Amino acid sequence: MAKTNLIISFLLLLSFFSSSLADYSTPDSICSLTPHPNFCKSFLPFSNNNPLAPSSLHDYGRSSLSHSLSHAQDFHSMVDHFSSAIPSTSYSNPLQDCHLLSELNIDYLSQACEAVKGKDTFLEDYEADDLMTWLSSTITNQETCLEGLSQYSASPSSSFKNAMFPHLYDGELYNSVSLALFKHGWVRDDYQPSDAGNNGRWLAESEQIVSKLARSRSHHLLPRRSHRPTKGRSLVVADGIQVSQIVVVNQYGTGNFSTISDAVAVAPNNTELVDGYYVIHLMAGVYEEYVSIPKQKRYIMLIGDGINQTVITGNRSVVDGWTTFNSATFAVLGRGFVAVNVTFRNTAGPSKHQAVAVRNGADKSTFYSCSFEGYQDTLYAHSQRQFYRNCHIYGTIDYIFGNAAAVLQNCNIYSRRPMDNQFNTVTAQGRTDPNQNTGTSVQNCAVLATEDLKTSNVTTKTYLGRPWKEYSTTIVMESFVDGLIDPAGWTPWNASSFALDTLYYAEFNNTGPGSSTRDRVHWLGYHVANETDAKNFTVSKFLGGNSWLPQTGVPYTAGLN
Repeated sequence: MAKTNLIISFLLLLSFFSSSLADYSTPDSICSLTPHPNFCKSFLPFSNNNPLAPSSLHDYGRSSLSHSLSHAQDFHSMVDHFSSAIPSTSYSNPLQDCHLLSELNIDYLSQACEAVKGKDTFLEDYEADDLMTWLSSTITNQETCLEGLSQYSASPSSSFKNAMFPHLYDGELYNSVSLALFKHGWVRDDYQPSDAGNNGRWLAESEQIVSKLARSRSHHLLPRRSHRPTKGRSLVVADGIQVSQIVVVNQYGTGNFSTISDAVAVAPNNTELVDGYYVIHLMAGVYEEYVSIPKQKRYIMLIGDGINQTVITGNRSVVDGWTTFNSATFAVLGRGFVAVNVTFRNTAGPSKHQAVAVRNGADKSTFYSCSFEGYQDTLYAHSQRQFYRNCHIYGTIDYIFGNAAAVLQNCNIYSRRPMDNQFNTVTAQGRTDPNQNTGTSVQNCAVLATEDLKTSNVTTKTYLGRPWKEYSTTIVMESFVDGLIDPAGWTPWNASSFALDTLYYAEFNNTGPGSSTRDRVHWLGYHVANETDAKNFTVSKFLGGNSWLPQTGVPYTAGLN
């Protein structure tokens, strides 16, 4: 009997492994892992009779990534072709956006292809987190390109858009399939960014940090008057922050540069953290300047003289012909960017609709003690991993929006008075795919009204958010929510039922007169979160912040309060 039981157990075990292998060897089973199974089966090289066809989930994942990369390269060439064929007008803006975004996608997909080459085992969690972030961004980038082109639907140059749109739609599908297969093939089921380590701590006040950085110039790290900074040794200042170069921007001519863009232009390219931060001390003043920090300008630290003392301002808007993406006063892509003590402003006003103060697509970027001022679409947390601490954000409609993995901590979030007959929405998160690792986490913040909203004779409803995209993901936790927030808490997109079942909106342990969840919306996607759920949106678990925030010197809370 014992021998018979042993044989039965062995056969059951063999059956289990056989069924598990079968789950990853047929078109239906492979593609059922993705949000788009029919599209998946249309391009992956399934063939029972083809010895060169993929034979495992990892092979199919590599094949999908290769197709995504090839498609991104083809689309980039298409954008180049149309850009050269069309006169430089306001319509060229969305093409410029698409050119940049498709270039980023080529980078991310190339890195993903290289990372999984010949590897049929799970990646280390830190590497999986990087690649999940970058692959998530490829979908966001496709969507952003499409939105920019769609804003110009009445343009007479519609023929090339008709040619580009199918490629954009297909590109988003390719990237979605690749993200899903990557997640199932190389990411552990229990994967989470590491929550090991201690909180970062900015032991000195930021003014003292600036003073220390200024003193380091006397050590010949950077000649004060030089307009061509010479790279010196990496210097450790301000509680362990690595600094390679320091420059001063003063619009009155007493620094190294008179414009921010000039200081950025001479920053070294493609540096790593071990090379140290390139520090720009931006002295007090109002800088009427559009600043873009490109992807190759990594580990730049921008330190101003204080909120409302150092101000970067502009007034671009969609009404005046810019895309939302390109309306930003300040835009950053360079990895590891840090900003301290700066006000970023867009003065276009509520009548100009979308008008961005800051667009952030920089991975592992940090804003500390900064202010973001605008009306509609103030802070565009576009993509990648982002952290905001002790900041002030002002706006009206969807004024914290985008599809980054973003945590706002200890911030004051101010709703302003919009135009008559408008309502305010604090957030409009833009997650479009269930496998993206994106969302907006608002922790230990204060959700408040500005004086002009408080004293207005016009009744303005204000909501915590609305779903911009199908899988919109936002949590407000451990925060003070003032009485300006409508009892329903959240509002649909354009009064429709779009995304109400697929979104994830949550609240946890909030206080204040607007924090009661008793009369909140009754959507399938709305939740009063428990502690376990809330922990998933903390700095350590959502951003893997313990692995990169300490190097910035910025204080943070790793978990729940």
